[in-house]
Amino acid sequence: MPINLHRWFRVSLINLLIVALLGVVLRYKIAFYLPFVHQKSLLHGHSHYAFTGWITMALMALLLRHLQNRQHGRPLHKIYSWLLWGNLLAAVGMLISFPIQGYGAVSISFSSLAVLVSYVFAWQYWVDLKKAASPNVSDQWFRASLFFSVISSLGAFSLAAMMATKSVNQEWYLASEYYFLHFQYNGWFFFACMGLVASRLFDAGVPPQILQRIFWLFALAAVPAYFLSTLWANLHLVLYILTIIAVILQIIGWIKLASIVLKYKTAIREQCTALGGTLLLLSFIAFSIKIILQSGSVIPVMSTLAFGFRPIVIGYLHLVLLAVTSLCIIGLMLAYRKIALNKPGRAGAYIFTAGIIINELLLMTQGLAGMYYIALPHINEWLFGAALIMFSGIFMLNIGIKKSKE
Repeated sequence: MPINLHRWFRVSLINLLIVALLGVVLRYKIAFYLPFVHQKSLLHGHSHYAFTGWITMALMALLLRHLQNRQHGRPLHKIYSWLLWGNLLAAVGMLISFPIQGYGAVSISFSSLAVLVSYVFAWQYWVDLKKAASPNVSDQWFRASLFFSVISSLGAFSLAAMMATKSVNQEWYLASEYYFLHFQYNGWFFFACMGLVASRLFDAGVPPQILQRIFWLFALAAVPAYFLSTLWANLHLVLYILTIIAVILQIIGWIKLASIVLKYKTAIREQCTALGGTLLLLSFIAFSIKIILQSGSVIPVMSTLAFGFRPIVIGYLHLVLLAVTSLCIIGLMLAYRKIALNKPGRAGAYIFTAGIIINELLLMTQGLAGMYYIALPHINEWLFGAALIMFSGIFMLNIGIKKSKE
């Protein structure tokens, strides 16, 4: 029986709704009073569910749809159905266990299951890409994304080992945490999204040689760019120079990507639905802001300020995970008709996007105010309001998804 990928698109979006609900609870606890909720444990559940239940689930489904199209009607390998269910089980398990016990035997077991699923998915998808009818411009991006997905787990295992043995070294903890985050959102998430985008850019008439150059610029920068997250550790001069080279490569890659978006904007627009194209454009703008912020962080004074103020760190993470990655994924689903929305659903997508923008502005304002020791009145209540807007938008989007004939 063929895999119903439309169902998995819907499951991933329902998971995003749950992530948004947890965000509301977390913001409520900060702004008001919720004594029975353990903030840090719920935050672990929130973040793990966002990574596994929302982003990874959605990317797996999108990559499988791409592979399905490449196979010209030949059914996908049966193992993918088991992997999708296994990923969902791991996500739900972490959602329940982390808020109850934090890092413990059960939560670590479900985290390990998620890693195991990612290993098997990476292996099977890599094999199936080789079997595809003809090479595709997206293949390099997908192989890189799978590679980074696998190596990111080293950071997760390091964190789990430290938490389980209660032998936490602050510097090693931060290095492991940022290692996992970097190779997830700058590796697995970014390269998978770019593979899907590159395939469509090729269809819009962009020469494959240009797309290949952009790939190599970002691929060569990916590993040394990790050290952007560890500038607080007083890096050796050689590593610092490699970090600067990585930033330069990313800037060149961004310039080339921006130039082809501008040059082929008409052809790209003709391929997309209006709403999907708008979300992809906003995601690209957010990505541009990310590149600018990363470039500035190589300046030691800027790096110290950024890592010294938690709202700025949280704002940056939300910029990457919500404004860049989530908008890109939803944009891809809508732009290329993986899902379709009715009028309330489309309004929900705009409301969700507005909530992301408001949330980012508030977090960055809070961070900048903190640098000058300025207290912002009612900022936590405003952030709670932004979380409510995002939740309302994604709720409307979910109920506005049209039925598929698949």
